[in-house]
Amino acid sequence: MSDPEDTLTEWKEQMQAEHEDAIANPDPDEDHRIEGVVQVNYRVYYDYDADRDQLERVREEKVNDLTDPELRSCSCGVRGMTPEEAREHVAAAHDQ
Repeated sequence: MSDPEDTLTEWKEQMQAEHEDAIANPDPDEDHRIEGVVQVNYRVYYDYDADRDQLERVREEKVNDLTDPELRSCSCGVRGMTPEEAREHVAAAHDQ
């Protein structure tokens, strides 16, 4: 019987190899646009309107600024790339 830890390690190594291959060898038939998702947080303040028994938003305050995401994706389906991997991927797509 195989050790579950060994199986997990093998699976992780295989997935990492597939990820690296997808980055280095982009599909020439796909469109390649790098994208990322970021979140800008706001603190929202409410007042209570007793006549209507409702909370009403009175103001919001931006808590942080827009930053670049740590991980990027490509429109071709490759996900979870570092900025350097994303640059490598799109550069390889342009070289084809």
